[in-house]
Amino acid sequence: MTAVSGSSQNPALEYEGFVKRFFRATEIDARVVGMVLALAVIWIGFHVAGYFITGQALFLTPRNLWNLLVQTSSISVMATGMVLIIVMRYIDLSVGSILGFVAVVMAYLQVYALPPYFVAGSPWIWIIATIVGLALGALIGAFHGMLVAYTGIPSFIVTLAGLMFWRGAAFKVASGETIAPLEPAYTLIGGGPYGSIGSTWSWIVGAVACIGIVWGLFNGRVQRKRFHFPLRPVWAEITVGALMCAVVVFAVILVNSYMWPIGIIRQYAAAKSITTPLADIHISHGFAVPVLIALAVGLVMTFVSNRTRLGRYVYAIGGNPEAAVLAGVDTRKITIAAFAIIGLLAAISAVIATARLNAAAIALGQFDELYVIAATVIGGTSLAGGTGTIFGAFFGALIMQSIQTGMVLLGFDTPVLQMTLGVVLCFAVWLDYIYRTKMK
Repeated sequence: MTAVSGSSQNPALEYEGFVKRFFRATEIDARVVGMVLALAVIWIGFHVAGYFITGQALFLTPRNLWNLLVQTSSISVMATGMVLIIVMRYIDLSVGSILGFVAVVMAYLQVYALPPYFVAGSPWIWIIATIVGLALGALIGAFHGMLVAYTGIPSFIVTLAGLMFWRGAAFKVASGETIAPLEPAYTLIGGGPYGSIGSTWSWIVGAVACIGIVWGLFNGRVQRKRFHFPLRPVWAEITVGALMCAVVVFAVILVNSYMWPIGIIRQYAAAKSITTPLADIHISHGFAVPVLIALAVGLVMTFVSNRTRLGRYVYAIGGNPEAAVLAGVDTRKITIAAFAIIGLLAAISAVIATARLNAAAIALGQFDELYVIAATVIGGTSLAGGTGTIFGAFFGALIMQSIQTGMVLLGFDTPVLQMTLGVVLCFAVWLDYIYRTKMK
């Protein structure tokens, strides 16, 4: 009788072989799957824990998840820029202070400097203030980059000095006071019922996203054929597209499930002279503007990191700085560009933060640099440089904010929250070390 191979009769080995073939064919990063599973465990864990500890399971509700996405927006925007910085083996400790300083400057322009030159309610007030804020953030970042590139001062020291300087500058501009209120149209950028796009437009955004996913997969396959790169199996392309579109559809359903509160509906009905009974009026929030801004930034930064010369040079410098110099890469120019980008992104986060609060406080952005770095590392960007993804940074920011939100819902105080985040950060760095060790 012919002997039968033991591996073919072992279900565990057959399953392991199937999993490896699946990931190899679809080219899905195992670390991304790990982050998705970790996020699922965190969400379900906090939801169940809420039931047993407080008697209310509030985490997996449309209201909480919608607010979670809005709260993650500011950190995730800055985290996309921190990916480039850490990939190049640098660090930026100043992003929170840049956010605070730019926020105070934009608020000062809206409340004190510009109104005397424009009629009340003119959109030019907040438009000019926003443009000045974005330009200021980019210039500050570029200045930090020049110091790092041309003086030889370590980025840690340059940005630590920036952390202290720009925080003090914010206090000086604001004279230690909170500047408010801001322009009503400007505050819509921060989200809320009126700062959301509603159900219909959310479905339109979702449809456009799915079309973009399908086009991206098709175009990628065409480009692979053109340059004679290995092609993914058709079933793998369909699977990846279906999974990504399913996530988009789920997100649209989620944001549309969160309805306006009765108080806002009452105000809206009174303003529009609507006589329909309030109980019969159901208006969905849809995607909040800060979430759309964060997604747009993520798409742009993904394109920059994957499809531009700047992105390729960033990863080349991070992988081997000496080889990059020998290959003719202008490392100083790339360093300045990377720091200018993260300064610009800090300014965008300042717009989101001030619009949400309808004010600029001198403490705005405090400790954000730590959350941004933690989100970037948790998202898979290696502190050793050379590796990291924008997509991972988004997941890292979402994981960080999920932990904070969950612990607040469970009634934990701030010291316990900070201790927990510190443990999570150390654990993420340890996992990165284990992953890099096994890859060698």
